[in-house]
Amino acid sequence: MQILKEPYREHLESFINYLTLERNFSPHTKASYRNDLNRYLLYVQSLEKTVMEIILTDIQKFILELHNAGLETRSVARNISAIRSFHKFLVRENILQVNATENLHQPKPALHLPTVLTVDEVFKLLDAPLLEAPPGKYRLRDKALLEFLYATGVRVSELVNLQQSNCYFDAGFARIFGKGSKERLVPVGRTATEWVRRYQQELRLNISCRESGDYLFLNARGKKLSRMSAYTIVRHHSTAAGITKKISPHTLRHTFATHLLEGGADLRAVQEMLGHSSIIATQIYTHIDRAFVKEVHKTFHPRG
Repeated sequence: MQILKEPYREHLESFINYLTLERNFSPHTKASYRNDLNRYLLYVQSLEKTVMEIILTDIQKFILELHNAGLETRSVARNISAIRSFHKFLVRENILQVNATENLHQPKPALHLPTVLTVDEVFKLLDAPLLEAPPGKYRLRDKALLEFLYATGVRVSELVNLQQSNCYFDAGFARIFGKGSKERLVPVGRTATEWVRRYQQELRLNISCRESGDYLFLNARGKKLSRMSAYTIVRHHSTAAGITKKISPHTLRHTFATHLLEGGADLRAVQEMLGHSSIIATQIYTHIDRAFVKEVHKTFHPRG
């Protein structure tokens, strides 16, 4: 296995420190940058060039290798973004005089429409924990978790890190800390609020322990629920509900946004609730909405 040597490793560590201290990037995002840039710097190292000697053609050849290796357009775009940020950082630190990525363009990503549940499928999923036979021991937690995901559209990382002190159910809101520790208030509907409160009173009190902290959703040992456990809960109940689509907690986020827009919600309001920094990220749901309208027309119009 190739090992990154100095000074390449030093440049990489300096950049990761910059992402930590100045950009406040999440551990997950930093890990992605590290993996992508480690691969890029190993390529630079194999050319027996320093980062100061790298030119645009070298980087374009590396991008071509990523394509030839079978990476999806989205993954290639992420690599390009990491490389461009890295070179900008090196220029800022006066390690480079010229930014070789200045004319490096992002590939146009293929439009990928995420899986979305119909209203009927969502209701079947939400009811699944209560219909299990024999009744599951943690059905109240699972019911509350599913209702909260669909009611708020939060990311799974935001869900498992949610603390009780940040739930203002009397006011109908939850305070969510998203990517980069950005904070937002998300409305929580009456139904989700009722099930979460019931879970807190009838189950959480009984399974909590010293290691529970103030986390809202706990596992069987009373510890904070993991992302993988949340994924397993959603998959388990979707199968029980007879849903054939391959779904995850993120599917409920997509479904939340799509159903709001189909109901006439303002795009900016949905952007705020999802915690998207750019409206562009939210606009994909307008494509889903149009796809839904087209399918309705095709199904029900006499000339469809």
